[in-house]
Amino acid sequence: MDRILAELLRCIAVLSGQASRWACAIAAVCAATMATSATAEINLTFGTYAADKPTYTVKMYRPFLQYLAMEMTELLGEQVNIKMRITKEYEKSIDQLANGDVDFSRFGPASYITVFKRNPKIQIIAIESNNGSKRFKGTIAVHTDSPIQSLSELRNKSFAFGDQLSTIGRYLAQSHLLEAGISSKELSGYDYLGRHDRVGAAVGAGRFTAGALKESTLLKLARAGVPIRALFEFENVTKPWLAAAGMNPEVLAAMRTVMLEIKDAELLGDIAEDGFLEGSDADYDIIRKAMKHSSAF
Repeated sequence: MDRILAELLRCIAVLSGQASRWACAIAAVCAATMATSATAEINLTFGTYAADKPTYTVKMYRPFLQYLAMEMTELLGEQVNIKMRITKEYEKSIDQLANGDVDFSRFGPASYITVFKRNPKIQIIAIESNNGSKRFKGTIAVHTDSPIQSLSELRNKSFAFGDQLSTIGRYLAQSHLLEAGISSKELSGYDYLGRHDRVGAAVGAGRFTAGALKESTLLKLARAGVPIRALFEFENVTKPWLAAAGMNPEVLAAMRTVMLEIKDAELLGDIAEDGFLEGSDADYDIIRKAMKHSSAF
């Protein structure tokens, strides 16, 4: 903005000293110069869905995205601005990335597989690190006072799932239930509640016998006094950060560089345990297998 103002003042000074017949030509040059300066900024939109409360989701991402923009500005020599677009539904967020309505996103593994099917030109920027690993825990939880000690004991009981496109909240949970000999027919009832925190709250309130949610949400709810405990734990692949098909390769490379180098725990917050790792499509093959298996649920 300072450069634009300086250019405007220079143009005015030039105009005041020239014949009027040159005024239009010089003004046009000035306008073109200002337009070039104004478009030098790189404006990016980050999109994702709210697996927990939307207000918490925005608060979680803001410091990291501000840091990312600042460091990318330094690397690229152009001002980088990042705004957020948070949706309530997994499907809408997938649509936005597949269609290029947002520039980059953070998805769960199942959503990545879904969007990659829609648009194979989607690229993995980096995947989150969990103590140097590409894996973290999902859980099937029950009420603290529940006598149930194994998945097989959930036969003829009720179950709360998350979103219908959730890796933990649907696909992995259903795959493990099937391995325990329980399909939808063996449950007294089930429902999809959308978010992990809603699943935990519903189990804690006794509305469902058990439910699937990520370990971090279970621990947060338990600390807040919600009476739930883990019945069964299972592995999931950490979340990938994805670039839309049309992202400029230099911008993508700068973003990847910043993400792979960051280690500041305060900036990472609840996004990644200790930074990011290089990732590939093959990292998510175990999720593809679980998604295929869950079709029998």
